[in-house]
Amino acid sequence: MKRKLSTLVIAFCALLTLQAQTDVFSHKMSRMVRRIASEQRASTRALSPAQEQASARTQGRQRMLCAFVRISDDGPNTLRRHGCRELARFDDIYIAAIPTSELNRLSKCANVLRIEARESCSLLNDTSAIILNTPPAYAGENMPQAFTGKGVVIGVEDIGFDLTHPTFYSNDLSEYRIKRFWDQLSTDTVGSNMFVGAEYITQEQILAYQHSRDGYKLTHGTHTAGSAAGSGFDTPYRGMAWESDLCLVSNTVSDNAEFIDSINSDKYTSATDALGFKYAFDYADSVGKPCVVSFSEGSHQDWYGDDILLYEVLEKMVGPGHIIVASAGNEGHFSTYLNKPAGTERKGTFISHWKPAVYFTLRADNAFKMRMNIYTDSTTISREVQMDKIIEMPDSMMADTFYIGKKEWVVLAAAYPSCYDSTQTAYEVYVKSPSRYFGTRGGGSCPPVGFEFIGSDANVELFTSIGQLRAYTDIEPDFEEGEHRYSIYTPGAAPSVICVGSTAHRSSIVNYKGEVRESQNGSNGVRAAFSSIGPTYDERIKPDVVAPGVNVISSYSSFYFEKSGALTANYDIAHFDWNGRTYVWNADSGTSMSTPLVSGIIALWLQANPELTPDDVRNVLANTCRHHDPDLEYPNNEYGYGEIDAYAGLLYILDASRIDGLSTTQPLDMRFSLSGDWLKLLPKTAPSKPYSITIYALSGAKMLTQRFMPSDEPAISLSALPRGVYAVQVNSDEPNLKGSTLIRR
Repeated sequence: MKRKLSTLVIAFCALLTLQAQTDVFSHKMSRMVRRIASEQRASTRALSPAQEQASARTQGRQRMLCAFVRISDDGPNTLRRHGCRELARFDDIYIAAIPTSELNRLSKCANVLRIEARESCSLLNDTSAIILNTPPAYAGENMPQAFTGKGVVIGVEDIGFDLTHPTFYSNDLSEYRIKRFWDQLSTDTVGSNMFVGAEYITQEQILAYQHSRDGYKLTHGTHTAGSAAGSGFDTPYRGMAWESDLCLVSNTVSDNAEFIDSINSDKYTSATDALGFKYAFDYADSVGKPCVVSFSEGSHQDWYGDDILLYEVLEKMVGPGHIIVASAGNEGHFSTYLNKPAGTERKGTFISHWKPAVYFTLRADNAFKMRMNIYTDSTTISREVQMDKIIEMPDSMMADTFYIGKKEWVVLAAAYPSCYDSTQTAYEVYVKSPSRYFGTRGGGSCPPVGFEFIGSDANVELFTSIGQLRAYTDIEPDFEEGEHRYSIYTPGAAPSVICVGSTAHRSSIVNYKGEVRESQNGSNGVRAAFSSIGPTYDERIKPDVVAPGVNVISSYSSFYFEKSGALTANYDIAHFDWNGRTYVWNADSGTSMSTPLVSGIIALWLQANPELTPDDVRNVLANTCRHHDPDLEYPNNEYGYGEIDAYAGLLYILDASRIDGLSTTQPLDMRFSLSGDWLKLLPKTAPSKPYSITIYALSGAKMLTQRFMPSDEPAISLSALPRGVYAVQVNSDEPNLKGSTLIRR
């Protein structure tokens, strides 16, 4: 996962310093909106509304915010009166472009109930620590020939797209499969009707554009789109739904913020991301096809309620033939949670981070103290805060700056009622040290920093956002490391979204130079160490599903390779030339890589049943997922319903799993080829014993049976069968030959 800490710090500090300048209507705003409104109010305090508008006209550019707005009645006119542009509507929730100079006035309208936005997400891959490879099924060798994603749209919202990669063509290069592309960072805005950036709607336009604006710096989206839907370009590295159509949206995260003019920064929010989801669904609807959207990004959950309207909008977007799939996050290997229960007087932990600061949230139901202990070589320096008093302070904020020697330490804290339970108080705490690293005990680190929570009447919970809980028993024997819980990211945490974690299958890859690269994140289907763990902050089970993800191999941007190839060369599997450019297959990792695999499989399921809803998908998962540990109860907060099984899911959706005598797995050593009216069987190794083939209609009726000797070249004429989908069962005493597959006659 990549995140720019400075963005969080600046936002938090700005909120603290400007909060006092908001008014009583600020309760309608999410934190980001409150901050922007405060900044605007401070900068124009002396100006009349007419002067503000004149100032904006003089500057030639108006600062705009993309946000969700809930309006009880007369929404379009309310937005129009305040100079807002309606971008989308979901019943009483609007996505709107709002002049920041109008935020405070808009919030004072009685019919405006809430204005919400949050900063853009972070990527959810982790190439520095975990490099994953895919199991043979991901290579497409055993995917059912009847279901390849044809007739389904996969929307991929991501960054770093190479639009020229041959994997985005059909396998024979006869068809270009990217049908729409919206680059939210594009500068081709003259004549564009998009809120930000521009869209490219023909093959000629898309290929002429070549890559997303950030394509020289980033490659994440090229990899995820290839995993979901790449044809593989005559290699084993094809995606799950390699004949699907693609609708791509290049959005913004902290990694590509440098491409945004500062006056436009507020246009890129969670609401803008939601517009990207809608863009994919709208295109699919326009061509009469079902759609699954893959989103390998996310942000931490919160107690403030910054995602209330987002979750409601996502709920309204999805439905029959509309599915959203998002990553769980990559913090499962961190200790992120500590609980001091009521009845216990005190409990403590240490927090460290590879940056100078840490950031965490607390939740408590009663009064308590937080004591911060800094353990220098000579003494222990403590700062104690009566946390329940913060909410009584001006703007429910506290700022404390102190010095150890000549080095400055900063502690900032805010308090507010939990969005899930108003009887509980949530606290945000930011601590900045004067050193390069926070409490890691290494070179350039500040001294170890411990946090104690004191008060037997309070149940206190700690959730880290920036930083990791640790136990230094040589300093404080009673302090605990905490637990691996509550690390699911949003929007994967949303009830309507299919949330994906990762499993590990192979612990090493061999790169194009013949070098072995090892990973220490598990094998044999265990949850990958990095994969985030539930529950959600409101105690729902997440993730929903996990996908094989050990050393996932997919496409990389040739433009990124041209500028930065040396950065990832250790994990490049192959280089090849095509159309005058050098392209790459690369091993990458994280829940970012598992998410498009699940999205591609759901595309196969949508091909079988275009009316599937998110609840239908969960029902398929509940009945067909593989369970790494059969002793666990499923669903659970590590594996969800288990590891997705594309083929078992198809059998379940088509009701073929009830066919008596049909295997629920595909044969490992048998391939199938349809040529005209003939079904040909292609054993990978020569059979040593006789075997038989039975073809069933999906009704369960037995249509054909034929027996073959080991020396035969097996082929079956299908000319007598009506057009449709059939199940083919191979029965053999050799286990690797036994199994079933689906074909379309």
